[in-house]
Amino acid sequence: MKLFAVLLFLVASLTIQAQEVNLNGATYTVKGKAVLKDNIDITSKLSVEEKKEILEALKEQKALKVERAKADKRAKKAEKALKKKEKAQSNFDKSSSRYNKAVAKYESLKKRGRLSPVKEAKWIEKVEKLRYKRDKLEVKLNKCKINLK
Repeated sequence: MKLFAVLLFLVASLTIQAQEVNLNGATYTVKGKAVLKDNIDITSKLSVEEKKEILEALKEQKALKVERAKADKRAKKAEKALKKKEKAQSNFDKSSSRYNKAVAKYESLKKRGRLSPVKEAKWIEKVEKLRYKRDKLEVKLNKCKINLK
């Protein structure tokens, strides 16, 4: 069983090192400096220009792969920043709503004269805590930046 696993790993590593290039409708496999077509080494049969063309196509293919990876990374980063901004906006909206409701209720109770001095102090403290939380979340929301470069 171990021998089978080792052989499987060896075959996988050899196939990973080989890279395929499509050029002029033909598929070439490049392993180091050897060029294969249909698993047959044709390096000696190719002209210098053809070898150079195949290697250039391989370089272009690698460069495109790197660019795609960078673009994917930037997109993920922008998506993450957008989610963070949306979450901060949601938290700020909830906090702001709670603060506004508390202020309205405090004003209503105060207007009707239903607040004792102790309850009024508790309401003032509650409203101040909610205002502090709202202000803190507003600062956090303003710090969220989205760069789409």
